[in-house]
Order: sequence, then structure tokens, then C-alpha cells
Amino acid sequence: MKFVDEARISVEAGNGGDGCVSFRREKFIPKGGPDGGDGGDGGSVYLVGDANLNTLVDFRHQRRHRAEHGRPGMGRNRTGAAGADTEIRVPLGTRVTDAATGEVMGELLAQDARLLVAAGGFHGIGNTRFKSSTNRTPRQSTPGKPGERRELLLELLLLADVGLLGLPNAGKSSLIRALSSARPKVADYPFTTLYPNLGVVSVGPKRSFVVADIPGLIAGAAGGAGLGIHFLKHLARTRLLLHLVDMAPADPEAAPAEDVRTLAAELAAFDPAVAARERWLVLNKIDLLDADTLAARRAELVQALDWQGPVYAISASTGAGTAELARDVMARLNELPHPLRPTPAPDTEAPTDAATWHPLD
Repeated sequence: MKFVDEARISVEAGNGGDGCVSFRREKFIPKGGPDGGDGGDGGSVYLVGDANLNTLVDFRHQRRHRAEHGRPGMGRNRTGAAGADTEIRVPLGTRVTDAATGEVMGELLAQDARLLVAAGGFHGIGNTRFKSSTNRTPRQSTPGKPGERRELLLELLLLADVGLLGLPNAGKSSLIRALSSARPKVADYPFTTLYPNLGVVSVGPKRSFVVADIPGLIAGAAGGAGLGIHFLKHLARTRLLLHLVDMAPADPEAAPAEDVRTLAAELAAFDPAVAARERWLVLNKIDLLDADTLAARRAELVQALDWQGPVYAISASTGAGTAELARDVMARLNELPHPLRPTPAPDTEAPTDAATWHPLD
């Protein structure tokens, strides 16, 4: 299935039904009085979160969504039927923006969460409601109000705990294959990954986290170069970033320290909040180096960057060091607050399964 993370749709709520002007007419009751009923309310349009969806591709084909109109009122004080609401199911993590005003209307972050995006029109009033001691034969009614209409921009931001970033061919897809059951494409040429991939990493019974792999970044990504700018937004909800560095690049002139600085600058240019997020260095492809060369290159990189954070040496191809990395990531996630849940009060005991929660539960 093609991964689509943006779509534009048109939503139209139903109009309210008109009120009715009617008078009671029965045998032997010549002046029965008004009996026109109210109309029905128009149906509304809701977006509903659905964990079983993972792309917005369906909205590329079905762009218009309408709710039913309310039925008009009738004689004998009969109220018109209300229009049925329309529910549009979207993947969890979908952000909804009014395309005309740029206002963010909300986000769908939980299963079956509902967001009203177009309210149905209010019903019209029948002439029965206008009768009074001085107006016994009212002939006025009100029409139903029109329903709201909007053009919406839907953006899917992946719900992941950990984000992988690095240059093309740094080994991000290989790492997600080593850690989880996800099977993204892996090849020996750049830009193998053309769209994000999610993987669930299990580190024990009821202990897991979600990792996101985005296409490789290059210099100028924040300005639109390569594929990075389109997918950098998927790092917005992550709590921890793993920066993969190729320790055995094919280009002998490659400078790993400069590559790390370049990507850090691209993150800062795109979103300072993401750039300020906790980031670990993960030195990949150690299976291609002997121990002395690896130690020398590691020391050189750490010194050049003046790196103070955690550093891990792994081989995504052979799996060396990946189990330790996964355990330490899980332990760190247990300490970090989750952006989608309020932090428990100091005198409140955290749920026993807090460490195992992830958006795919």
C-alpha cells in the first residue's frame, strides 16, 4: 500500500430542515389552530481515530464528504427527521487544519477519538411555536440554517517513541529490521527508503516501544533538498532520536563529524524543538572495522564533536550491540514523559504498565 501522509478533503454538513406552516383541520373542529412542526437538525461531519489505518491514501480518491440534510417539519406537529452524521475514519496521529484560515482544528491521537469538523445546520421552527394569546393563527416559520462547509488539510504525523535519522545509507532501515519485525527495503545505494517505516521493538514481556525510520537527510533538507523536508515532521512526536553514523563510509574523503553537524543544523532549521530533543549517537557498520580502527575513529568523532551524550557502537547487519541499545532505549523512555499523556502528580503512583504503553496498543 502506498504511504500518503497528506491529503486535502472537502466536508459539508447537512442543512437544517425548514419549519412547517400548517393548521389543524378536522371534522367539526373548524378552528383547530396551528400544528406545523419543526424541521430536523442537519447531520454533522466528524473525524474518528482508527488504529487500523496507517495512511491517508484513501482520501486521494474520495475528497468530498457530506452529511445528510435534516427533513422539513410536517403538519400534526410532526418534527422532521434529523440528518445522519458522517464519520470519517483517519489514522491515529492525523492533524487537521482548516485550509482557508490555517487554523489547527485538532489531532486524532486515540482510538475512536472524535473531532467535529463541520457542524450541522440548526432546524427551522414551525408555526406552532409562534402561537400566543395575541397571535392565534401564526403563518410564519423559519428556514433551517445551512451546515458548515470546510476545506481541510489532513497531515499524518507518525506516533513513534524513537526516531532514526542519518545520511542516506547510514543503515537506518537495516537497524529497524534488526530491532523489529518491520521489513523495509534495504539496498546498497542511497535513498532506498522513500517513505517512513514503523517498527515495534520488544525488549521483554509487555515491554516495547515504537521506532520510526524516515528517508535519509542531506545538506539543505530543511530548504527542500532531497526527500528529508517532506518527512522531518514525523520526528515531531518522538521522545528520543538515534543519530546513525556510518563508521565505514565508501568515500575515503567522508567526514563523519561534519555529517553529524550538518544534520543537526538541518534539524534546527526545520524545527528548533525537534533539534533540542535528546539525541544519541549510534555508530553503525562496526563489523567492517577491526577493533583498533573502530576505537580510533570513535575517539576522533567524539572529540571533534565534543559529544557529551551516549554513544553506541553497533552493526545493524550482524545485530552486534543492537540488543543492548534496545534495552537502554527502553529504560530511558521509562524516564521520559510521554507527550500524549499528562505527567502523574508527585503523590500519584504511575500505572504499572506505563513503561509498556505505545501508540499501537
